[in-house]
Amino acid sequence: MTWLITGGAGFIGSHVVRSMTDAGERVVVLDDLSSGAAGRLAPDVPVVEGSSLDGELLKRVLAEHAVTGVVHLAARKQVGQSVEQPLLYYRENVGGLATLLEAVAEAGVRRFLFSSSAAVYGNPAVELISEDTPCVPVNPYGETKLAGEWLVRAAGRAHGIATVCLRYFNVAGCATPELADTGVFNVIPMVFDRLTRDEAPRIFGDDYPTPDGTCVRDYIHVADLADAHLAAARRLNAEQVTGDLTVNIGRGEGVSVRELLGLIAEASGDHRPAVVEPRRAGDAPRAVASARLATEELGWTARRDAREMVESAWRGWLLHHPEAAGH
Repeated sequence: MTWLITGGAGFIGSHVVRSMTDAGERVVVLDDLSSGAAGRLAPDVPVVEGSSLDGELLKRVLAEHAVTGVVHLAARKQVGQSVEQPLLYYRENVGGLATLLEAVAEAGVRRFLFSSSAAVYGNPAVELISEDTPCVPVNPYGETKLAGEWLVRAAGRAHGIATVCLRYFNVAGCATPELADTGVFNVIPMVFDRLTRDEAPRIFGDDYPTPDGTCVRDYIHVADLADAHLAAARRLNAEQVTGDLTVNIGRGEGVSVRELLGLIAEASGDHRPAVVEPRRAGDAPRAVASARLATEELGWTARRDAREMVESAWRGWLLHHPEAAGH
């Protein structure tokens, strides 16, 4: 069994590669290195620089490495950018996926694991978001992930490919500082960035119908997320596995923005009060996963809590931003 992992040099991808190789799986990475870095990966992991939009390259990689399964992580994932550049997002997220599936079908690969997102749900007003919650995405990024799921399932049915779609909730933390998220697009690194620049963290709205008035989200440690990919890959490895599976990957527990800022203050030692600003358009009061199906179908359960996510993320931030140690 050899797995092609697209986007394997990125923040999430490098964790997936480590989890799978530590478990004895053989992998080859395809990454355009636009946001990934080959240095995140062990020297013995083969890395091919290129895009999932390059059909000829994909065919060559699948053949040369005798690939038997694919984990597709490569995608654009900034919500704001997707609103500004929807054509880019549809071309790369949906077009790249279609090109990859064409190569997979032609090569006779019969296992496919797709990186999806809780963004497919939009902002449902439910206590726990289950896989049966209606999908009503509210931005082009979420639309491309939902369209991607449709495409993966349709191609799977047409070509006899067993498929799994994993809907990630809010990914945080790092397994080691070297693998930390170096982008400033998610809430934890955004707060770290403000503290490093000697600015107070911000809360967008403190009058939501939640226990402390701030938005509540489900955070998943990236190492737990990587282990979920390993569990899904092993399910796909099993003999006679067919059909499709779609599962949430979260902890099933909510953490409010104010609670998260408290954990960040403890980890960083910077206890300055947050500045409360007006609500942002489109923010749901609560978005927490039902994680039951992942346990039932994959035998997987998240093991790391929010404190471990924040503390590991801060160690990673300090490695890449040593100037933050004085704040």
